[in-house]
Amino acid sequence: MYNQLISKKNKMAVIGLGYVGLPLALEFSKHFSVIGYDINQRHVKLLQNGVDASGEIPEEEFKGRDLVFTHNSEDINDCSLFIIAVPTPIDKYNKPDLRPLLSATLSVANAIKPGDFVIYESTVYPGCTTEECVPLLERVSNLRYRKDFKVGYSPERINPGDTQHSFKNTTKIVSACDQESLDQIAKIYETVVAAGVHRAPDIKVAEAAKIIENTQRDVNIALMNELSILFNRMGINTYDVIKAASTKWNFVPYTPGLVGGHCIGVDPYYMVHKAAELKYHPQMIASGRFVNDSMGGYVAKQTVKKLLSNDLPLLRARVLVMGITYKENVSDIRNSKVVDIVKELQSYRVSVDVVDYKADAHMVEDEYGIKLLPTPAGKYHAVIMAVPHQQYVNMSENDFKNLLDPKGLVVDIRGIYKDVIKELRYWSL
Repeated sequence: MYNQLISKKNKMAVIGLGYVGLPLALEFSKHFSVIGYDINQRHVKLLQNGVDASGEIPEEEFKGRDLVFTHNSEDINDCSLFIIAVPTPIDKYNKPDLRPLLSATLSVANAIKPGDFVIYESTVYPGCTTEECVPLLERVSNLRYRKDFKVGYSPERINPGDTQHSFKNTTKIVSACDQESLDQIAKIYETVVAAGVHRAPDIKVAEAAKIIENTQRDVNIALMNELSILFNRMGINTYDVIKAASTKWNFVPYTPGLVGGHCIGVDPYYMVHKAAELKYHPQMIASGRFVNDSMGGYVAKQTVKKLLSNDLPLLRARVLVMGITYKENVSDIRNSKVVDIVKELQSYRVSVDVVDYKADAHMVEDEYGIKLLPTPAGKYHAVIMAVPHQQYVNMSENDFKNLLDPKGLVVDIRGIYKDVIKELRYWSL
């Protein structure tokens, strides 16, 4: 397979051109002939013009690539290697939503031929690739797994907004259904990943490795969130505690905060789902999810309490929320927990304005029913710094004073301004 691809006798297809698939397609197209396929016609049209809507990849990265973008599934029929990198979200009941994954698998199943390879990068629970995807590939293609086509799994490690840990310099886990295909898949990824690859013994191990990377972070952040709730009742600043504890060599400085997005806030639910199938209740994972999912409401309630303590009727209260993306310096609004803050404040009849120069206002309104303002409007009784984008990080106390009523409150979720705010009322996790 590798020789056929590197000589460009065969092509590869990357299905799903989001945060994971797009950088993958661009890197592979430096060495191989690549078809980039996505069902979103508007997105594909932008890519054809060298525009990444997320703003993660500059226009010059599109130049000189052997890469064709398409929204027509028939264009992948001539490919011999298929990499599926579509989202794997959860539904409103926090259950895995495999529809995008199975839809992409169906497209590939209609295209694969004897001798082809299919590699999955989408995050799933251990066993999903072979239990859900492979049977669909076999049924639709009338080909036999391992004998007629090979399957591998290589979990994505893309971190939006992170320029330090790129696709190229982060070790890639690879796995496959047999040793022969593992050797070929490893060689293909080694062509583009300077940090090299780690060969997992089987597909389930690779799937599990991805899940625990984010589950571990989720549980540790939940611990710090729970401690921050306790420290708040004790009148202790959590960030002062973390700074002191960090003087010990083996302390890991996780910090409290909102846990949203499409990885840490989602992946643990895939493990919870699999555990339920095995009739096991994963108490630590589930508890961590409960704590982290409740933090938006907690921040809103603490803000309301402090507004009331200042003898301010809630019906007159105006609050500015700065930032609505799921984390700083990205435009991605998926699973944003800032929305929980806004909705909880509104449930108390508080007037809430939201600004975020990184987010697309139309997408925010379509997804959450929240209208973004281009700039703050007037004076507020509280400013909640929810997402510390780069443009916000260097704000001074005078900047906050210009936004606030004289007795106004700064709510600093991430503790960014702990040493900046001296005169205004201040609270952080």
